[in-house]
Amino acid sequence: MRKIYLDYSATTPVKKEVVEEMLPYFTEHYGNASSIHSFGQDAKRALEKARTQVASTMGASADSLYFTAGGSESDNWAIKGVMHANKAKGNHMITCKIEHHAVLHTCAALEKEGFEVTYLDVDSEGLIDLDALKSAIRPTTVLISIMFINNEIGTMQPVAEISKIAHEHGVLFHTDAVQAYGNVKIDVTSMGIDLMSISSHKIYGPKGVGALYIKKGIKIQNLIEGGAQEKKRRAGTENIAGIMGFAKAAQMADDILSTHAQKLIQLRERLVKGILENIDYVKYNGHPTLRHPGNVNVCFEFIEGEALLLSLNAKGIGGSSGSACTSGSLDPSHVLLAIGLPHEIAHGSLRLTIGDFTTEEDVDYTVEALKEVVQKLRLMSPLYDRIQGGK
Repeated sequence: MRKIYLDYSATTPVKKEVVEEMLPYFTEHYGNASSIHSFGQDAKRALEKARTQVASTMGASADSLYFTAGGSESDNWAIKGVMHANKAKGNHMITCKIEHHAVLHTCAALEKEGFEVTYLDVDSEGLIDLDALKSAIRPTTVLISIMFINNEIGTMQPVAEISKIAHEHGVLFHTDAVQAYGNVKIDVTSMGIDLMSISSHKIYGPKGVGALYIKKGIKIQNLIEGGAQEKKRRAGTENIAGIMGFAKAAQMADDILSTHAQKLIQLRERLVKGILENIDYVKYNGHPTLRHPGNVNVCFEFIEGEALLLSLNAKGIGGSSGSACTSGSLDPSHVLLAIGLPHEIAHGSLRLTIGDFTTEEDVDYTVEALKEVVQKLRLMSPLYDRIQGGK
């Protein structure tokens, strides 16, 4: 049976070159980067080389990049760290209703501590209203955290404009760029980003490694106490092998960024066209052009997303119903509800994300499989039968 992976926003396969880069740091260059002997100093040099490599891909200085265990940890650190460190200024922050749960749950935790959070609405395509953002800012506002690209519907926010508004009001700006990094061009300086979260396993690197960019001079609380690692801000022996893999993946992604995005957009449009032209009662979610180059999020009326996923899996196709972190939940996506979809339509959602190893043949096979699966599932739907009967 043909195997087609279309869940690149959940995670990506580790590229062969990345694995090769990592291997020596398990068995040959295994020193602790905090040790003063040559074994440790070899590891330290590799660590700082990797830091420079990753920082250079986003227009940042190496001393402003901190390695973490992934995007969720980076989000938690950015938000909690800034809010706790700047309590003297205020206790208010702003985010939006379609953020990843790593942001939303962190904000909820802060609210239990007495912090105040404003959750901005989004329009039907997932964009925030910049005037509403301006109106939400208070004298006590410390931080605005708005994601770069949404992980479910793929909508890309106007990050540079958001940062400009934040800075005009003396507010810091953080963005969760986990889905954007490696897929669109990012320059933290020209875009005015103060803090940015990224992750290795979204760009064909290993899992369990990420980074937080912190602009020099930002007041932020330490994440982990206990040692001098990561400039005394995140204690714990560094995952050198993972970090080296992350740096290699970051360099490779940066080298092919423009051609990578063009390929994904072409395949995305082929997939969208195939779905919309061959299947009725379909809603294409997210902004049509301001979006992740490889994201396709659609809702099929009269069927359940879970049944759709299982049926596609039986045909060798791997997709998702939204965020990989909540795919086990039977509740409809908070993102789809926020853009105004009713529960019954949101329940029929499917997210397919294209990556470097996707081919035109994969896309065409997926369209044919979807036609068959959707038709089969709708035949079991009494509501669809009534619609077809003109009732």
